[in-house]
Amino acid sequence: MDHLVISLLNGVIYGLLLFMVSAGLTLIFGMMGILNFAHASFYMLGAYFAYTLQDSLGYWGAILLAPILVGLIGVLVERYILRRVHHHGHAHELLITFGLSFIIAEIIKLFFGNYPVNYRIPEALDFSAFTLGGLSYPSYRVWMGAIAILMFIAIYQLLTRTRVGIVVRSAMYRPQMAQALGHNVPLVFMGVFGVGAGLAGLAGAVAGAFYTTNPNMALELGAMVFVVVVVGGLGSLGGAMLASLLIGIVSSVAVVIDASLADLFALFGAREVAESLGGIFVLKVSSLAGTLPFALMLLILLIRPSGLMGSKG
Repeated sequence: MDHLVISLLNGVIYGLLLFMVSAGLTLIFGMMGILNFAHASFYMLGAYFAYTLQDSLGYWGAILLAPILVGLIGVLVERYILRRVHHHGHAHELLITFGLSFIIAEIIKLFFGNYPVNYRIPEALDFSAFTLGGLSYPSYRVWMGAIAILMFIAIYQLLTRTRVGIVVRSAMYRPQMAQALGHNVPLVFMGVFGVGAGLAGLAGAVAGAFYTTNPNMALELGAMVFVVVVVGGLGSLGGAMLASLLIGIVSSVAVVIDASLADLFALFGAREVAESLGGIFVLKVSSLAGTLPFALMLLILLIRPSGLMGSKG
């Protein structure tokens, strides 16, 4: 039971990390209609910037400045690259961002090498938050989860309770009307893209110290981030949070389940039938953990194509 509780906690924290990365992508798509394939690369840049700045600014200074630098890069990408191809349609945007992700990965390898860097948890946060069943739970995991929750609250309050949020939402749903009222819609788009990139950079700066910071980290997380956005509903912040937690818990709990579909069939006295079919029926759930989020995405798309909390229109 203790191991199950720890797995649930790990799943929640992993889900919150997915939200930290996918929140920016959700904002960008919801407002601009751009599925940014380079978004996970901004997450990687945040980790590498924080690693580089940690020696001179310390951990706290690094995680504050790294997202700002990533956000500025996002602003430049939107202003000088995406804006030039936006009127050509989604295909050009997808190709541009897909190529940009490879360019960023190669630049990282050029400066830091094709191997992990020594970005570590600061001593002030490297202790056990609590002990459960003889297992110590790292306080840094709790810290990552707290950052993600604060991020969700801040974004929600900004979009729903401030004048800036009103302008952003009006530019999202009625860009021509917002332009007619005197708002600089292209500037708003550029700001949203920069903020979205900065949020991914913050996730990388925080998570990079706990997970491995390496040139493949964008590739490792990139596909899962898109699964979150699709399952939650394109453009839905609440859907991104719900989908992140769901995928995080499913992935984490599945790893510790040492059972197969044949064991389930055994409850109905049909184990022999399942074993005779072979294939997926005899595979352990733990061995399928990596594919379950994609299976969940397929199921959601079949039942509700707009996602859990996406707009049907």
